[in-house]
Amino acid sequence: MAYEKAFAALADPSRRRVFERLRAGPLSVGTLAKHMPVSRPAVSQHLKVLKEAGLVTDHAEGTRRVYAIDPQGLAALRSWLDQFWDDALAAFRAEAERKTKSGKASHHEKGKSS
Repeated sequence: MAYEKAFAALADPSRRRVFERLRAGPLSVGTLAKHMPVSRPAVSQHLKVLKEAGLVTDHAEGTRRVYAIDPQGLAALRSWLDQFWDDALAAFRAEAERKTKSGKASHHEKGKSS
């Protein structure tokens, strides 16, 4: 399952920070490494894991590798998370409808006793 690899890849705080930095747009390994507390080779290793998890893509620009977030990989994560949101919304709706019905019933009963 794609989301399992993605979550495993993002479990590491340094790797998650690399991924979050790519949110602003594509960056080279060197640019990513400049503001990281780990070495450039370590950033490259983190990017390799993120790529294997389907979260980033890369392409060559001259002698540099430029990485970007892969929208398809992110979509797999979002799809998995959305199922929980859908369940929460359905439960909220059911509860709201239940309260509306019970509120109407008790209001109707009060009207009868007057």
